[in-house]
Amino acid sequence: MSEEQKQAENRARPTTEEFRGFVREDWAERRPQADGRAPAAEYAAARRALVSAAFPKQRLIVPAGGLKVRSNDTDYVFRPHSAFAHLTGLGADREPDAVLVLEPTGDGHEAILYFRPLGERDSDDFFADARYGEFWVGARPSLADLELELGLTARHVDEFEAAAAKDAGEVTVRLVRDADRDLTRTLDSARVENGAAEESLVESDDALAHALSVLRLTKDEFEIEQMREAVAGTHVGFEAVIAELTTAVELGRGERWIEGIFGLHARHQGNGVGYDSIAAAGDHANTLHWIRNTGDVADGDLVLLDAGVEVDSLYTADITRTLPVSGTFTDTQREIYDAVYAAQEAGIAAARPGAKFSDIHAAAIRVIAEHLHAWGLLPEGVSVDDTLDTEHGQYHRRWMVHGTSHHLGLDVHDCALATRAEYMDAELTPGMVLTVEPGLYFKADDLKVPERFRGIGVRIEDDIVITQDGNENLSAAMPRSSADVEAWIADVREENA
Repeated sequence: MSEEQKQAENRARPTTEEFRGFVREDWAERRPQADGRAPAAEYAAARRALVSAAFPKQRLIVPAGGLKVRSNDTDYVFRPHSAFAHLTGLGADREPDAVLVLEPTGDGHEAILYFRPLGERDSDDFFADARYGEFWVGARPSLADLELELGLTARHVDEFEAAAAKDAGEVTVRLVRDADRDLTRTLDSARVENGAAEESLVESDDALAHALSVLRLTKDEFEIEQMREAVAGTHVGFEAVIAELTTAVELGRGERWIEGIFGLHARHQGNGVGYDSIAAAGDHANTLHWIRNTGDVADGDLVLLDAGVEVDSLYTADITRTLPVSGTFTDTQREIYDAVYAAQEAGIAAARPGAKFSDIHAAAIRVIAEHLHAWGLLPEGVSVDDTLDTEHGQYHRRWMVHGTSHHLGLDVHDCALATRAEYMDAELTPGMVLTVEPGLYFKADDLKVPERFRGIGVRIEDDIVITQDGNENLSAAMPRSSADVEAWIADVREENA
């Protein structure tokens, strides 16, 4: 359910019956909002079939979520819950307050989408509702439009409450709880009234949420193609940033300029950014999630740009490049960068079917530890194997505290509800999409490292799909080695001269 907006009395407009009659008259016939089945529809139907088989004879409720108030009477841009998007094929800003219900039938489930359809022109909503009205926010699809587009049953959202209560006490109802907290409270009360044990609701619902999260571990053909598009759009955004690095230096507050340039292209290439961009210059690169982006950019800096385009289907890329603003790495910057690159190469090589997900981190972090040992940064007497010991070592984590990989898809950290056995300890299989992103971070005030290292942070991140015989680097077209990055910057600058 959408959050309530405050309605300012001082902005009310007088509405007469004469005006109502006048505004309803003489409109051309509306054009359909859909002209055929959406490309995602057949894939979403196949996913729903898997969920149906896992929960036979149970009513499964997956809300899109509602609008969130940003300030007074304005909302944040709507993004549906990822489980809803995965099972319907709807993306972008569609459809606030909608609810997907998998209604049990004799041999499976009927997929029914309850949503707010296009309003009639003889209603005040048509011209007076600033949140949903066609005059204000544009036309919504009709019931027929959505049925044609998605290949499921569409009904008005006003019918949902009665449908959810149908056969109460006889049908087990499961709900994706975190998609719509208000709806969860309402359905919890109704389920308890009809005999469900209150203490069992969370556990029962969590089983559904877990199943829907694990379902996304392996991507289908449509999803992988969406990831390719997201990466391609991200490539465009990175090259636009490279072309503007000099401007970012000249204008001041250059991190914001970089963030803005990438965001401009993300919005043009897709739905927007998949997560808040990290545009970290100099020592800010050593703050892993630096999203304030308030700093200046100096000519000798490295800029760590961690950013991804989210396409309209809501699949997102997640790419990091560390770029020398001058176009050329210093000797020390190159030394650190090349160590991270070597670690990433080892991690990518380990990403193959039959290996464990954790093998990627193990391969990359060993290379990191070897470089730290060679530089004399580990405590005296501590070997590479000593620091890699998970019970008594881990000294290397001072300079690389994060993991090397995560699943990627509708969420930048996808499949988050999978168990450790299903995630970290699981075998990699074809169709999994994940990142490989080692880094080294030497804070400006870190007295355990040589002065020449201080203030330098480097991360390199690519998006990988596991294939039958190894992996494909979806972002391979974006240069990674230090020499190739320098050539890339030179090429982009020449093209934009």
